[in-house]
Amino acid sequence: MKGMLKTQRRLASKLFGVGEAKVWLDPSKFKEIKEAITRADVEGLISKGLIRKKELVGQSRARARALHLKKKKGRRKGYGSRKGLKSARSKFTWLEQVRVLRAELVKQRDAGKIDKKMFRLLYRKIKGNAFHSLTHMRSVIDEMKKESV
Repeated sequence: MKGMLKTQRRLASKLFGVGEAKVWLDPSKFKEIKEAITRADVEGLISKGLIRKKELVGQSRARARALHLKKKKGRRKGYGSRKGLKSARSKFTWLEQVRVLRAELVKQRDAGKIDKKMFRLLYRKIKGNAFHSLTHMRSVIDEMKKESV
């Protein structure tokens, strides 16, 4: 039965924009589908629901999610899982910290808590690795505000 209805399958695949293998033809309405020989006929069958597009089967992310959770917990960091030098691996932790600090800086500027001048100064300090953490940066900002007032 799959060998037959080649034209209908081809037309439907063109209409759906998918491969012929992704077209589902209702096996119980075989005769009705067989009579459809034009593109318009096939469109009519699609609207009736006799011809449908099969859902695309993606790659399951379940294993990746489980792995990510383990890595978030701090697992899977032994010698066998490491690639690159120690200095190269620490770059990523630095990057994450810098992104957090910069995001906080933007948030404070948008809220009007710091002005452009202070923003630029602090931005450069972040790049120079002047802050240990987010709380450290916030305390420095508070001190700077007290000095300016």
